[in-house]
Amino acid sequence: MDIDGARIAATVQRLRHRGQATLQERVSRVRATLVLSVQAGLAAGISWLVAHELLGSPQPVFAPISAVGTLAVSVGQRFRRTMELIVGVAVGVAVGDLLIFLLGTGPWQLCLVVTSAILLTVFAGGSVAILIQAAATAVLIVTLSPAGHNLELPRFLDALIGGSAALLVTALLLPLNPVRVLNRAAQPALDLLANQLDATAEGLRKRDRDKVERSLEKLRDHKEEVASFDEAIQGAKETATLSPARWHRRDELTHYAEAADPIERAIRNATTLTRRAITLVEDAEPIPDMMPASMIHLAESVRLLRHEFAVGEEPERARERSLRAVSEAARAYTEGVGFSGSVVVAQVRTVASDLLVASGVAQDEANRLVREAFGDLKQNKRAVQSEQSEEPKQSEGKPKQSEGKPEQPE
Repeated sequence: MDIDGARIAATVQRLRHRGQATLQERVSRVRATLVLSVQAGLAAGISWLVAHELLGSPQPVFAPISAVGTLAVSVGQRFRRTMELIVGVAVGVAVGDLLIFLLGTGPWQLCLVVTSAILLTVFAGGSVAILIQAAATAVLIVTLSPAGHNLELPRFLDALIGGSAALLVTALLLPLNPVRVLNRAAQPALDLLANQLDATAEGLRKRDRDKVERSLEKLRDHKEEVASFDEAIQGAKETATLSPARWHRRDELTHYAEAADPIERAIRNATTLTRRAITLVEDAEPIPDMMPASMIHLAESVRLLRHEFAVGEEPERARERSLRAVSEAARAYTEGVGFSGSVVVAQVRTVASDLLVASGVAQDEANRLVREAFGDLKQNKRAVQSEQSEEPKQSEGKPKQSEGKPEQPE
């Protein structure tokens, strides 16, 4: 009975924690979309008001739909979305009117109109948004033409008003803070990289193959984080271009825009590092303490990079940590590693170089700094051997006994 009670209590506790986590996630999502929700509502109201009051449209349904549709796409594509709406309407109206004039209306005419609109859009190289808009417009033209007249111009105007209202709201009335958007968007990708570097380091220290493999799986599945980061960069550029209130943020966006590609490369190279670390554990190769330490320094460099970007500081501390990671990797290499260990060390150097480039250092300069931090392998090896030979003297008070083998020359 006591065992059952303990199990029930444990289950209730897990459910309680899960419910709290779910609630926190939901609140976080609401906060993240609060501004977008207000933008969409404001744009819909403005577009309806303009179409109804200024242009005299009795039921301007498509204007608010166009406004919300423009805001619903990824940030950074809204200006293009407005143009796509107008182009799609043009194709749909042209095809619909022509075929109605030639063939009349009816079910088979509707099938022909929609098919023709889609094929024409595909032939012209239009996007999916234009294709959908052309097909939807063609449907409305065919189905509503018997009951309504002169739908073409209102349809054009509604698309123009809706898209313009969305751009007006995002550019002038309620523009997003582009740097804040980027900070939020960059966090998942950078957290993924830092956390999995830490996890790989811990797995190596404990020779825990499963832990390293879990890190590898998470690093491999990074496309969503990187895609969100790229979209946010495009959105921040759009906001800084369209909104006069955000023009002063253009210089701050340069860091992020230039950091996107090297950060993605760092994730890919960290994936290679982690994959080779699994082989290292499987083959029971030596793992000097400095090897996992170098990965911890890389993880800290990623976190410092995110922080220094967020507060607008020059990422000097992030660069220093990257180079410290290279130095630790050099010490691990000279102490003695196997084949897979040497590959891990090489990947530490590569990831460090990627992070230096992400921080604003030119690629050639980053490569030079990494080489200098790695140092002269022969000198490093002599230093390590000297430290190892002095330790017994200090602890035993007598020189280390010869193992009967002369030291190999460098």
